[in-house]
Amino acid sequence: MALSRISGTTRLAGVTGWPIGHTLSPAMHNAAYEQMGLDWLYLPLPVEHVRYLPALTEALRVLPFVGMNVTMPYKEPVMDLCDEVATVAELAGAVNTLHVSDGRLIGYNTDGRGLVESLAQDADFTPKDARIVLLGAGGAAAAALVAFVLEGAMSVTVVNRTLANAETMIARLSGRTRETAVCAVRPDAEAEEAVAAADLVVNATSLGMRSGDALPMPATWLHEGLLVADMVYRPAVTPLLAEAALVGARAVGGLGMLVAQGATSIETWNDDDARPRAPRETMRAAAAAAVAAWEL
Repeated sequence: MALSRISGTTRLAGVTGWPIGHTLSPAMHNAAYEQMGLDWLYLPLPVEHVRYLPALTEALRVLPFVGMNVTMPYKEPVMDLCDEVATVAELAGAVNTLHVSDGRLIGYNTDGRGLVESLAQDADFTPKDARIVLLGAGGAAAAALVAFVLEGAMSVTVVNRTLANAETMIARLSGRTRETAVCAVRPDAEAEEAVAAADLVVNATSLGMRSGDALPMPATWLHEGLLVADMVYRPAVTPLLAEAALVGARAVGGLGMLVAQGATSIETWNDDDARPRAPRETMRAAAAAAVAAWEL
């Protein structure tokens, strides 16, 4: 919203994590609020250490916040500070969206829903009956795993160097994987075989965000006909996506997921009975403009 419109009735939202200097969320959220006519303002709320997180969440209860997004590394620890956690977030073991309702904090996870929406919008892909390889075992990977199970994927192979972390993530879904076959492997020959048979590979690690990062998987595993989705949205074309394009694989960046999960957050926070849909195209344009300015 325009700064000139901030008043005594303006309500607040924001994003916390560390570091968050790269975040695109303020640009896309404030553009959406402007279009929707919401008297809201979205702010970056950097928290350098987890020990300060309780103070921030207590402030949310008493200040005029509608909610807050949560990014690395606080998606897991913030769960213990919620009054209530939605089922999907419980299964994922991570919260990326807090809704402030009558002084109570309700934890949600919109990452998985955002990824599924992005795959449908940007690649005309649905996870149902698909063979999927998921790289990583953090909060974003956990949300993706839950979403793929709910969407009826045929199989999900979780690839992570620390196998115990992947197994812990999968264990939270014990008895609830429905018809989806789920397993964890290290990045070795078994993982290579899974990629060879996969319809979709998703990078749910942070590799690719920083210059000089290693690839999250060997480029030699990529093949024509594969869909490769990277949750990293900055840079717009990560090294993994560039390698995928070279072998004829389809590549989807993380911007669509960022927009979709953010739009879902807005729809969660908005108590208007009409509940207008958040303007995804406006949000995407604002986020893309921020990426372009950053890459100059």
